[in-house]
Amino acid sequence: MRTKESWCICGQKYYFEAAMTKLSFPFTEEKMRALKVGDEVLITGTVFTGRDAVHKYLHEGGTLPPGVSFKDGIIYHCGPVMMKQTDGSYVCTAAGPTTSIREEPYQWQVIRDFGLRGVIGKGGMGERTLAACKEYGCVYLHGVGGAAQVLAECIKKVRNVYMMKEFGAPEAIWELEIVDFPAVVTMDSHGRSLHQEVFEASQAALAERL
Repeated sequence: MRTKESWCICGQKYYFEAAMTKLSFPFTEEKMRALKVGDEVLITGTVFTGRDAVHKYLHEGGTLPPGVSFKDGIIYHCGPVMMKQTDGSYVCTAAGPTTSIREEPYQWQVIRDFGLRGVIGKGGMGERTLAACKEYGCVYLHGVGGAAQVLAECIKKVRNVYMMKEFGAPEAIWELEIVDFPAVVTMDSHGRSLHQEVFEASQAALAERL
């Protein structure tokens, strides 16, 4: 069931349909285009982490290692904290989102070339990423900042790690099995960006006071 919810930002009200949407792998174009800014989702399935090193590497023509596919998938801007167990497996103890705007020069191309349907991060992204989301059926999902240990509880299994030797643990590609990972859609595939709207409302409010 969906209920009307309003957020007031810089004196401007934004209305959303508030409800938790279960989002499960595979994250198809149809599922992502059904989402709109303001939708709250609980994500279940396999996701891969990727930060600056991975995005730059792919942008410059690098290829994904065997076993990794971003098609109909989600990439998480995250440098998780991992503890290696005696049997060689890993347990995630912290997995908060990192600031996404650093990937703006690369994200649109990764969406286009690798079939991504979702990006989890914090702080939002820019116009090129928004255009790619609209063209290719992708969404930006804002993760909860400052809750790294809580979010780690949603990671039920660390399935694998790739490119550890090349990039080191924080920048490696971690394959994670998540259940009911919470996020909010703040950039959708219809050309709407909450981050852009907040910026424009803030600028308008500032201009009124100058």
